[in-house]
Amino acid sequence: MLSKIDKGVLYMLLGALISALNGAMAKILTEDLTAMELVFFRNLIGVIIILYALRHTPPKLTGGKFHLLITRGVLGFTAMILFFYTITTIPLGEAITLNKTSPLFGTVLAFYLLKEHLNKTTMLALLIGFLGIILITKPMGMMISYEHFLGILGGFFAAAAYTTIKKIKDIYDARVIVLSFVGIGTLLPAMFFLLAPYVDAPSSLSFLFQEFRMPSTVSLWLLIGFMALISTLSQWLLTKAYSATKISIIGVISYTNIPFAIGFGWMLGDKFPDALTFTGIGLIVLGGILVGNRSRKK
Repeated sequence: MLSKIDKGVLYMLLGALISALNGAMAKILTEDLTAMELVFFRNLIGVIIILYALRHTPPKLTGGKFHLLITRGVLGFTAMILFFYTITTIPLGEAITLNKTSPLFGTVLAFYLLKEHLNKTTMLALLIGFLGIILITKPMGMMISYEHFLGILGGFFAAAAYTTIKKIKDIYDARVIVLSFVGIGTLLPAMFFLLAPYVDAPSSLSFLFQEFRMPSTVSLWLLIGFMALISTLSQWLLTKAYSATKISIIGVISYTNIPFAIGFGWMLGDKFPDALTFTGIGLIVLGGILVGNRSRKK
């Protein structure tokens, strides 16, 4: 049965689950760390993990288009810092939802940059998935603020990063692509830490220039290590998913990140979802089924 399911869809489902867990862990850690510190430690440990994996099993693909590899890393870092910042300033459910605008942006970018055809079924599935998000988040009661705008902007940069993966998936090993992300995601925060004492940033950008503080407890280090481990695994799964299947298809399936996040939020003490939320989850699942069926018919 599992062999008949698109591999990209399976990668995305597992990646979405782990990504939601990562968001919950980040929310817990924001009580002791800044958003930039979260990005730095998450990626630093990720670099170690990926380098070990590459040493154990060297990549077979030859590479090329190095500028696109760097571009993927920069876009990924930008998306991550904006996502972690929104986690520190607004509720986890809202932050996750704003980040999930990336599939919508990704579909548009795939259409214009990769010339992917959007059939009626895909468009319908996207609309159904978006309606599900509306029912889950009830945005009518959510104020549009600077933090929410940055969350949406993070979704755009995430979509741009995933679109870049499509351009280099056939020339770079998935682990090398992830390495570009975690590597640049380590170097750029280090640069911001070094600049922090000398930059008088406006309040709107102060989250980029926070002075570095070394974690002081063993329990905090263990949480950081666990978050870095699952974050790296999530990125590998997402990279494999976007490499294996059309962005428009993976975009819809990635919406499952939201109900997963709701579940983790409930376990952390959030209010249990109401009927509208469950309806939204059902619409998201329906959208994924429609796209999956269309994909298997090709």
